[in-house]
Amino acid sequence: MNMAKYAVIRLGGHQYKVSEKEEILVDRIEDEVAPEVLLVVDSEKVSVGKPKVVGAKVALKKIADVKGEKIDVIKFRAKSRYRKHIGFRPQFSRLLVEKISL
Repeated sequence: MNMAKYAVIRLGGHQYKVSEKEEILVDRIEDEVAPEVLLVVDSEKVSVGKPKVVGAKVALKKIADVKGEKIDVIKFRAKSRYRKHIGFRPQFSRLLVEKISL
């Protein structure tokens, strides 16, 4: 049973399962990226944090800021001539996972 090396990180209130050389899309990040490492799996060795794994690091590199698909929000009330339409495009950051170290 040969498992790849991966980690579970928490970044901006969300958790992501990441592998080395993988690109992930996260909510927009303005400054430096510093994720909390919650779990690291390297072949058969599993390290689980309480809540963070001590000494584990995931190196992330910010590639670009991108916009997501447009989200439409429509409000409607029957029989009262009330209709409202707004929309927005969420802002994301594209990150590259450079290295997972334990």
